[in-house]
Amino acid sequence: MLTRWGRRAAGAAARPTRPPAAHPGLPSAPRPGRLLAAIGVVLALAVAAAPPTATIAAAREGGIECPIGQNDCDVWDDDPGTPGNPGGGDPGDGDGSSGGSGTCQWKGRVLPCYDEDLGWFNNGNGCYYRLSDPQREDTPEGMQWYTATCNGGDLGSVHEELLDAPPPGYGTPPDPEELARRALASISLLPPRATVAPRKRIGSGLVGLPVWMWASPGKAYFGPLEASASDRGLTVSIEAKVDDIVWDMGNDDEVTCHGPGTPYDPQGPGAGGRSPDCGYAGYAKADTYEVFATTHWTVRWRATNGVRGEIPQTRQSGTIQVQIDELQVVTR
Repeated sequence: MLTRWGRRAAGAAARPTRPPAAHPGLPSAPRPGRLLAAIGVVLALAVAAAPPTATIAAAREGGIECPIGQNDCDVWDDDPGTPGNPGGGDPGDGDGSSGGSGTCQWKGRVLPCYDEDLGWFNNGNGCYYRLSDPQREDTPEGMQWYTATCNGGDLGSVHEELLDAPPPGYGTPPDPEELARRALASISLLPPRATVAPRKRIGSGLVGLPVWMWASPGKAYFGPLEASASDRGLTVSIEAKVDDIVWDMGNDDEVTCHGPGTPYDPQGPGAGGRSPDCGYAGYAKADTYEVFATTHWTVRWRATNGVRGEIPQTRQSGTIQVQIDELQVVTR
């Protein structure tokens, strides 16, 4: 269920064959050759960033944390778990991470609280109960016979019990949010593959010039993704999609975009200008900045009994270094 997205090494983009248009606000008296070379570096095309080794994605307003590369650790929200095991947590805490209908315990053994053949589990005496079929003809009014399989489901301990009320735990309906999380566990919400222009690895940018940001589009990165899970006659369907992507520019500034953004094209009509849908106005001083992006997902779920809800999720990209220099103007 866990899926790590692979990365592909990318070489530096070729320099444009013609210089991009001059950016408004640049000093008016630089030497032409130096100016064109500087701007050509600023507008070089960036490539996808590699994920960091130990960054934790911060959840937004009650969302749940998930380590980078461990995309679905938060499916069961009480414990992030360990990489490669998206359930995590204590298998006896009743959180449903066993993949069954909740979990119960009996003498140190972890058992499903419901079994299709044995019925519902009674934690008080360690027996599974199902309604006997058929009922005996001499069954007293107001009472019913139950088939009890005790010792944690040992088939050698089956007997009949006459009861005037269902035993504890019998007929407990499934938790719809638990089913929603089970459905969520069947899909992967991948972290964004973030890109910026300019980028330190390709070339330095300049103070005051715009920065373009974009991420790989696609359902795995932005949704919508759909899934469902069923148990005991109840079905829960989910739809997961990104509401927005927030870019941390490495200087306490954040930029919120409502889509993957537009890739920068040094030969396109937008060269030298601002991104039409996901950009930053420019850095105020020369420095090296660490930029990353976080997608904020909402998983909306609805059960066939009319109950519905939402599960917030976040996924964080790798870190990209942006080098910003000051334009050096030479005068005589």
